[in-house]
Amino acid sequence: MNEYRDRVILPASTKKYGRHVATCVKVLDMTGLKLSALCQIKLLTIISTIDDLNYPEKTETYYIVNAPCIFSACWKVVKPLLQERTRRKVQILRGCGRDELLKIMDYASLPDFCKREGSGSSGHSSSGSDNCFSFDHHFHQQLYSYIKQQALGRELVAPLKQGSFHVDVPEPDPKGVKIIKTTIESQLHKTGDRNGLSRSLSGLKIDIS
Repeated sequence: MNEYRDRVILPASTKKYGRHVATCVKVLDMTGLKLSALCQIKLLTIISTIDDLNYPEKTETYYIVNAPCIFSACWKVVKPLLQERTRRKVQILRGCGRDELLKIMDYASLPDFCKREGSGSSGHSSSGSDNCFSFDHHFHQQLYSYIKQQALGRELVAPLKQGSFHVDVPEPDPKGVKIIKTTIESQLHKTGDRNGLSRSLSGLKIDIS
């Protein structure tokens, strides 16, 4: 999803609005949140950490909407586990958050669960292309089409055989350690050249103490 955002959505927005668009906002619907969800906190924090480390500064703000009363208890547990820069980006909006979100986006861009009070994901009756949780929603259709095109245009590549190498260690002497170090580095660089990894291994140094 993040790769699709960076490769398709953001470049398309840059072209549409005539200025560089490099970030986004995320609206998280908390409808139906239960206390049992606390058992998934560790997994969620791992996912958020990976997202934050691999895609830094791509999300301006996380907006929480349709948060039930139990959310306050969950947030107190989750908040200390998040990185500081992520915590600063989280904003909890009242109800469906429609009025606040309309300050930064037009009505057509609102998720369907934000368009009217009491329209959370579990209670929203819309279906088909109007429901952002439906597979028929235009965003999901565009995403699946993009993934399919990428898969069809890519040839299958067999796993690269790395092989192995043998290093003859000379008899111990004052210069022996340096000789071993130089020999191992030389063999690794040769392996890199054969497998197209020369750039990755060019700065490799062996430290023998």
